[in-house]
Amino acid sequence: MIPKRYRQMHADHPEFMRAYEDLGKAARECGPLSEREIALVKLAISLGAGLEGAAHSHCRKAMEAGCSPDDLRHVAMLSAPTIGFPTMMRAKSWVEDVVTPKEK
Repeated sequence: MIPKRYRQMHADHPEFMRAYEDLGKAARECGPLSEREIALVKLAISLGAGLEGAAHSHCRKAMEAGCSPDDLRHVAMLSAPTIGFPTMMRAKSWVEDVVTPKEK
């Protein structure tokens, strides 16, 4: 699911968004990491930076790249010694937002 605001940026500024997406593509292609590894790294960066929307997006992308919910939970848990326990708990909650089915 592509967020509405992201789609609107494409509509309002197509050249800018093309350049932005080309930068992301170039960053992915400039090294040896697999798509799965890249997805986990991008999730870790999002969690560490405290970016909830990006964390949700990168959880979805990581699962599309073949990562399991437990892989994503592990990334969150690995962050504890670096970003602290409370911040890790926040990060883990963002992972759970995506990987845990909602009860109705």
